[in-house]
Amino acid sequence: MDEHTERVRGDWNRMAAGYDRGERVQRLVLGGTRARLCGLARGRTLEVAVGTGHDLPYYPDGIELTGLDLSPAMLARARRRAAALGRPVTLVEGDAQEMRFDDGAFDTVLCALSLCAIPDQRRALAEMYRVLRPGGRLLLVDHIEYTKAPWRRREARKERPRRLPRAVALEVGFEVDRHDRTALGFLERVVAHRPGPAGEGPIAG
Repeated sequence: MDEHTERVRGDWNRMAAGYDRGERVQRLVLGGTRARLCGLARGRTLEVAVGTGHDLPYYPDGIELTGLDLSPAMLARARRRAAALGRPVTLVEGDAQEMRFDDGAFDTVLCALSLCAIPDQRRALAEMYRVLRPGGRLLLVDHIEYTKAPWRRREARKERPRRLPRAVALEVGFEVDRHDRTALGFLERVVAHRPGPAGEGPIAG
């Protein structure tokens, strides 16, 4: 793990204790986005940057859910939430930029409001592509205010400027099925899939 990623992990460990205080505000801003995206998950599902588990109540029954997060303190809270909900989930500490899962291990990968905080978006999305099976579905919602003026100029001066997640997803090989924006255009939702051979198109539903 590089120094930048270690710093990010330390930041999230420190924020974990108070992170859930903002959950009510998040619900107001997001509306039905969490339920809408999680409801599209099918089969073996990975949530990247699961955090304290805000999405756990919204997944459909019958999926095999794994949650990955960089921060052990966030995962501890997700574990308690999962137990309270009676939600079976495998929670794994790890780096989204270098995931320890086999190629094609998942049918669905979801990342909600977290890609913007991962130091290298491209590496993370390339890893999501790798761990999805051909035809597997990518579900994203993320902050994109940094793509708008005046924030865009400030972002461009950074060592690792963030880019529109949809554009990076296309660059690493995903095909975007649909996308839209919410919260006055500051959040973008994306449904995409990893293309595969004939007969292995995007999963249904």
